[in-house]
Amino acid sequence: MVSIKDIARKAGVSISTVSYALNGSDKVTPETCARILAIAKEMNYVPNAAARNLKKRETRIIGVFLTDFSGDVYGDLLYGIKEILNRKGYDLIVCSGKQSHRMLPERMIDGAIVLDQTFSSEELLQYAERGHKIVVLDRELNHPNVNQVLLDNKAGATLAVEYLLELGHRRFYVVTGPEGSYDSWQRMQAVRQTVERSGIAECIEIQGNFEKSGGEQAAERVLSEFEGIAAVFCLNDEMAVGFYNRVAGTELEIGRDIHVIGFDNIELAHYLQPRLSTIDYSKRKWGAVAAGQLLDILAGQPVEHERIYVTLVKGDSARKVQP
Repeated sequence: MVSIKDIARKAGVSISTVSYALNGSDKVTPETCARILAIAKEMNYVPNAAARNLKKRETRIIGVFLTDFSGDVYGDLLYGIKEILNRKGYDLIVCSGKQSHRMLPERMIDGAIVLDQTFSSEELLQYAERGHKIVVLDRELNHPNVNQVLLDNKAGATLAVEYLLELGHRRFYVVTGPEGSYDSWQRMQAVRQTVERSGIAECIEIQGNFEKSGGEQAAERVLSEFEGIAAVFCLNDEMAVGFYNRVAGTELEIGRDIHVIGFDNIELAHYLQPRLSTIDYSKRKWGAVAAGQLLDILAGQPVEHERIYVTLVKGDSARKVQP
């Protein structure tokens, strides 16, 4: 690999002169700078990013850590992050998997936005204790170097259950997310509290996985136990889509026999027939707020934890129970 020492030797100048030329400094005459740049190009010189980052103590790169890349939520979320970072001169790297965790302690990135179950809270707190700046989207952590930008999961789940109760449903199924999911745990807490507070309803929990297959498997159980009208709250829209797919092969109809509500308002939900009732929030804003908060932390500015506002979108997938 060609170094600035090699360029200096060939150009017959000092290493510092080469460094000035490569960095566009006015300490080198235009003629000398042009000659050094031509030699660097001829020798196929590539700057050593690791050495430069070590000297400057920054990379201008932010790591976004996701559990996986499936699902329709991530696209808008990443767009919101990218928009803010690029505006401030930062780029992002999207990471997944245990091996990517080392990017933070090895300072290959300036900070992290985490929506990734493979990180334990203890691991993140260890990094924060060492001075690394982190924004979490999927857990609650208290540390000066960690900021929380969380969905208002409890408010969303409460809206969904109260809507089913308003429609006259008194017994309904809830298809949960995977074990260990913060969002699923928060939403289920709100479901149980709202049901208990109503004093007139009961819910039956079905273990899901936040994927279409979880909705399909949940539909199998609901169909096997069907005795009239049924209501189902899928804790994300991906599972609601899977639920629709399975019911489509039967004589039963969504919105007439089985009433369904989801969570996330993904783009695909707009095209389901009947239109899916779901909980909506701005994924792009979620990402933008997270990016903005992380940049503020890196700049040493005070920040407050934030929650992303949610609303109920009413569709024909859940209708009033006829007496």
